[in-house]
Amino acid sequence: MAELTGLTIADMRDGLRGKKFSAKELVEAHIGAIENARMLNAFLVETPDKALAMAEESDKHLAKGEARPLEGIPLGIKDLFCTKGIQATAGSHILEGFEPPYESTVTHSLWHDGAIMMGKLNMDEFAMGSSNETSYFGPVKNPWRRPGSNADLVPGGSSGGSAAAVAAKLVPGATGTDTGGSIRQPAAVTGIVGMKPTYGRCSRWGIVAFASSLDQAGPMARTVRDAAIMLGSMAGHDAKDSTSLKVDVPDFEAALTGDVKGLRIGVPKEYRVDGMPGAIDKLWQQGIEWLKAAGAEIVEISLPHTKYALPAYYIVAPAEASSNLARYDGVRYGKREDGEDITDLYKRTRAAGFGAEVQRRVLIGTYVLSAGYYDAYYLKAQKVRTLIKQDFEKAWEKVDAILTPTTPGPAFAIGEKSDDPLEMYLNDIFTVTANMSGLPGISVPAGLSDEGLPLGLQVIGKALDEETVFRVGGVLEDAAGFSAQPDVWWR
Repeated sequence: MAELTGLTIADMRDGLRGKKFSAKELVEAHIGAIENARMLNAFLVETPDKALAMAEESDKHLAKGEARPLEGIPLGIKDLFCTKGIQATAGSHILEGFEPPYESTVTHSLWHDGAIMMGKLNMDEFAMGSSNETSYFGPVKNPWRRPGSNADLVPGGSSGGSAAAVAAKLVPGATGTDTGGSIRQPAAVTGIVGMKPTYGRCSRWGIVAFASSLDQAGPMARTVRDAAIMLGSMAGHDAKDSTSLKVDVPDFEAALTGDVKGLRIGVPKEYRVDGMPGAIDKLWQQGIEWLKAAGAEIVEISLPHTKYALPAYYIVAPAEASSNLARYDGVRYGKREDGEDITDLYKRTRAAGFGAEVQRRVLIGTYVLSAGYYDAYYLKAQKVRTLIKQDFEKAWEKVDAILTPTTPGPAFAIGEKSDDPLEMYLNDIFTVTANMSGLPGISVPAGLSDEGLPLGLQVIGKALDEETVFRVGGVLEDAAGFSAQPDVWWR
């Protein structure tokens, strides 16, 4: 049964429809894999009984020849998504034990298309982090280790549980969310594919909010094709989300033509940052050569306001977070501490319920929105955001997609950077621009660092042009032929 967990979503789909195995067998294999990998701390809630019941339903559909798009495919769900009757904590003590009375739109769409829920995945608290070390429930361990070392590495964040579960073959795919790089960055450091769609492509309804103008759900999987298959079911207009785009959902899988002849690929000179590790620069150059060999034209472009993207992001995101997280006060749901009066109850509950990183960002956000500082910080950051968006709009006059590294380096050891928040924030240096502009971006595993750890290349595309992003990503995937696997040490 172990070989079933090594299949891609596309292979599982074909095998189920060809009656090579049943949905029940597939689910049982993944239940076993999850149980044997608990030391990775990827899952916060396992749902084996629910998964087996859903598998039984899938097998009925398959027997009748009425397979839905994701019929029988086991998936993991980031714990930021509300799942009816199943705990949703956003990785926070303040929501421990909270069972939503409703289902998020994205997960509802996945179940409607026949996918099977294997459980809820660990994450940085309220999606605030780049390493999955801020989770109240403890850090997730990256399935990868440096050769010859037993040091536990971070899986990236905030979707670290999703990345680790896919990389360790506990599930073939998982949902993630990306506010400043939280799908693409963990995908890169665990050797999987992570896709952030255009802002508004997937509904945010039922996803615990961090920064509402930046958050976007997306798929995490082991291949570009699998990510395309998942996004086809996750995307779509939702009247319950005012920012959801009323546009048709293309056949993303059909976009994987393997042909990029004539496409113009932009290489932004501003992404060649000081101190970039040689392996990252080398991989980027290799990506350029792969696309050239495939018939694409490489064009050097300028995105002059890139250097302001990270500081602007760390004003806009905490500002929105301080507003969104005001609802967690211990009155209606979640953790509650006793207080002498209502104000004291709020203070005690939030002090006990929020971790240090969340408190830090809420304080920053409250500060930049306060009287006397709003114009100096928040308003200025929004103006910079507009300039970043305009940089991309000028670039699209010359190019069809943009190629960059995904991260400034490979996975680091747990605890290695947690005392230096600024160093931690730099992990998002290559990814935040896509969020600030609402653009789609994908990370594709493309090589190994000098110490034998996965590195990714990022493709950024025009708004609502996920098809070109998938197309270029697929060609990079084929050229890279990334087949390295982590040694299984966690059983």
